[in-house]
Amino acid sequence: MKSIIDCLPRNIQEQIILIPKNVLEETEEIRIRVGRPIEISVKGKATFLPYHATRGDALQLLDKLSHFSMYTLEEELRRGYITIEGGHRVGLAGKVILESGQVKAIRDVSSFNIRIAKENIGIADKWVPYLYNRGQWLHTMIIGAPQSGKTTLLRDLARFISSGSNDGLIEAAKVGIVDERSEIAGCMNGIPQLQFGPRVDVLDACPKAEGMMMMIRSMSPQVLIVDEIGRTEDTIAILEAVNAGIRLVMTTHGSSYEEVLNRPALAPIMKQKMIERYLVISHTKNSRSVMVLDENGRPVLEKASVT
Repeated sequence: MKSIIDCLPRNIQEQIILIPKNVLEETEEIRIRVGRPIEISVKGKATFLPYHATRGDALQLLDKLSHFSMYTLEEELRRGYITIEGGHRVGLAGKVILESGQVKAIRDVSSFNIRIAKENIGIADKWVPYLYNRGQWLHTMIIGAPQSGKTTLLRDLARFISSGSNDGLIEAAKVGIVDERSEIAGCMNGIPQLQFGPRVDVLDACPKAEGMMMMIRSMSPQVLIVDEIGRTEDTIAILEAVNAGIRLVMTTHGSSYEEVLNRPALAPIMKQKMIERYLVISHTKNSRSVMVLDENGRPVLEKASVT
């Protein structure tokens, strides 16, 4: 959290430090909008602080994010987000500049969404017995709604797989992370800011479909980790990876197995029963639980709480 507070304009810092420590530790997002009150999101609930951000605040924030050198943010302004120390991601909105029909940059930035990267070391441990069998990892899809904890669980699975078990019964595997939105590893200058094992390689800010093929050709991973699949090109790349003998762990948006099953872009991998395990996250205001399903969508484990 310190790296986030340090990058904020002074007026907003003064508001944030007044938030009780226990609330600040559970904060998921800080939204700054010019002319509107500061919004913080805690367990999915929005609260507004008694301060309206100014254009000056927005300019100061951009200066701090760019270390007072805006030209260094050219690629980030095209993508619409900036990753800062600690793996936190700052989403941007404002006037979009187009070139040949493609987004070139965002100018006059007026909205910032600071998504706070959460590490929950060990959260994946209880699911490992359902995802590892006879010396290999099972193809796994994590299903959940936005902010249900999909990426947090995926990140910790990547840590476990690239570290191996403490008792030595599960060896560390070579893990390739294709981190299109810089959310899984939170890289800065290509270096992950979050905790992983010694056998992890990351392609940062690379489109998933292309990145999976690049990883297979260049880094020979045993397990590929990808977040938020859902496009036809993602499915094609996943099928290619499976045919190359790579194990996959991925996430996708959805409220249930049935909802995802009916998505046309994902039908080829689901109807072929390629995915061997589904982790379906249910998220309420005060709790999260996971149901484990097999390749046919049948329960292997009824709902268990996420801790």
